[in-house]
Amino acid sequence: MIPQLVTAHYRRRDGRWRRLYIPVVPVVLALSPLLLLAVLGGLVACLATRISPGGALRGAGQLLWALPGTRIEIEQGPTAVLVSVR
Repeated sequence: MIPQLVTAHYRRRDGRWRRLYIPVVPVVLALSPLLLLAVLGGLVACLATRISPGGALRGAGQLLWALPGTRIEIEQGPTAVLVSVR
């Protein structure tokens, strides 16, 4: 299942948490021209390094399929970030 929502939490300087909800589908639609350029760049890179473009595409698809349920937590000093993919 492709991720539908990314939730990002970050701690403000005053110690309170801020939560951002980022819907994946509208962001992908808005960035689709750049996504097309990224795919073409990836294809050229695959051909330049003699990697199978089909295998690279399959690997990227498996990575996207595995994203739901992922939690990334980073904390360093007063800064803290939590990203959750649903």
